[in-house]
Amino acid sequence: MASTPDETRDGVDLTNLDQPLFDGAEATKRDLVDYLDAVHERMLPELRDRPLTVKRVRPRQQPFMQKNVPKYTPEWVKTVTLWAEASKREVSYALCDDRRTLLWFANQRAVEYHPTLMRADRWDRVTHLVLDLDPPEGDETFGLAVQAAHLVRQALTDSGLKGAVKTSGAKGVHVYVPIDDQISIEDAAAATRAIAARAERVDPAVATTAYIKEDRGGKVFVDSTRAGGATVVAAYSPRIRPGTPVSFPVGWDELDNVSPRDFTVRSVPGLLASADHWAEELPAPQALPEDLLEEGRAIPIARVVAMHEGKRRAKARREAEEG
Repeated sequence: MASTPDETRDGVDLTNLDQPLFDGAEATKRDLVDYLDAVHERMLPELRDRPLTVKRVRPRQQPFMQKNVPKYTPEWVKTVTLWAEASKREVSYALCDDRRTLLWFANQRAVEYHPTLMRADRWDRVTHLVLDLDPPEGDETFGLAVQAAHLVRQALTDSGLKGAVKTSGAKGVHVYVPIDDQISIEDAAAATRAIAARAERVDPAVATTAYIKEDRGGKVFVDSTRAGGATVVAAYSPRIRPGTPVSFPVGWDELDNVSPRDFTVRSVPGLLASADHWAEELPAPQALPEDLLEEGRAIPIARVVAMHEGKRRAKARREAEEG
């Protein structure tokens, strides 16, 4: 039997709003709905026309990623069907283009919103490069991610490029570099690898491009693999983490003075001024310099290198054990 809605917004029935969102969330489902409604004008431009993966959390269940829209999805939710190479099947992705769709997702307990770097009508191009700065394990390592973000900014400046920065909502930082639509997916990925390598060279004591964790030596991993069909958590998206933090845009001049804990579903609505901080910080789409592309083309794809290295190390361990 269907639940009686607690209330209805924009034609969407909202149910069980007073349930805890998840263990440690310090928030209810109502807090999630209210938050997403409060920020929808900021968040929708990050989601619109982009195939969307969400991360949902049901009561007494582990969080799960959802790409394919469920069979009960309302007909007014826009979708696009695309071939998923990883799973070798067609996937029907939602396009979260309006408030009504966002509220429907909120009622489905979709906490995290991970759009693609591509738009549904231009599947052969990404709109920006993303450097994901992943600090080592530990409670107070966000400051290291901030240091690495400044290295990425220096590498971008030295390359004649600009980027914008946001907290990941977890323990890291994301740097976004909008690019024009002349760049192929392969070259965009190459440019991302080259920027990561240049950031590492600025201060190799802080940053590393080592894909294998055990090779990072307590440094910040400058992840250049968010390319092609990859997704990245959207600006303003909540995260399924203690306190329900939010991936929040900050100015470069503010970055040294913030903590991920500053931005939660409870605090962010009160922090939003009339101006759209993310829209202001993002530079216009940029052309990529040829020397950056050439450098990146010569850098092997990290996942492929790591796979071969993992196999080599496993073989070496087996031989050592047998010997």
